[in-house]
Amino acid sequence: MTLDAMLRRIGYRGRITPDLEMLFALHRCWRRTVPYENLDIQLGRPISLDPDVLSDKLIRRRRGGFCYEQNAGLAMLLRLSGFEVSMVEGGVMRQAHGNAMWGNHTALIIDLDGRQWVADAGIGDGFMEPLHLREGTQKQGSFTYRLERLDPQTWRFHHHPGATIASYDFRLQPCEPADFAARSQELSTAPVSPYVTTLITARPVAGHTLLLLSRTVRQYSADGRSARTIEDVGEFAATLREKLLVPLEDLGPDGVGRLWERARAQDDLWRTRAQESG
Repeated sequence: MTLDAMLRRIGYRGRITPDLEMLFALHRCWRRTVPYENLDIQLGRPISLDPDVLSDKLIRRRRGGFCYEQNAGLAMLLRLSGFEVSMVEGGVMRQAHGNAMWGNHTALIIDLDGRQWVADAGIGDGFMEPLHLREGTQKQGSFTYRLERLDPQTWRFHHHPGATIASYDFRLQPCEPADFAARSQELSTAPVSPYVTTLITARPVAGHTLLLLSRTVRQYSADGRSARTIEDVGEFAATLREKLLVPLEDLGPDGVGRLWERARAQDDLWRTRAQESG
């Protein structure tokens, strides 16, 4: 996959110089144009972290993916652009659930002009621009994030209040996408995995994140969140195509219908459980 093809995919038209300005611009463009989504998982399709398969899916077919796919693709783009990039192991909600969470996420570390930056396209409502790897708070628009050093090799990212997750940990030892193949397989196939039990698609739009969970559309912003329920398959398809930038033709001739039926069943199950627990 060529750099030109990747830049066209994300709509980047700036200069090609591996500096801080370009790093921030590439990260913003990727987040805005490559949706976070688990639709292949919902359709029972295998997930591959092979570079050729990933570039075909994310670039040629203009799809998105979940965290392993997203950050492996972003790492390819940044390396082709001349940046020094390391993929590292993460653990979403390790703060709450302990070391078993290690490996359920990845992040990227970029070394640039003597400083390090954290890049991440693998959280649906994650930060839009890389974070400077230093302790303390960092603001991006209306959102405030915080990085905390746990030990010399381990850090914790604290999301803004009201986000979809509270935190994730990451450690600085470099890894490769292949190191996460087994965990990716587990999370994309295990019946209890949230990626299997819940249809998820997300994309940042104009100061907020639009998140589709089953057939509920949620909007997250610094001012709070709102939610509405999609009523029919036509609205479902339009939301995927127009708001979340999913090319529906890549889902197969019956893909949208199958996804809609899964979304309805997931929503019905959630409502039944909510009534029983209430």
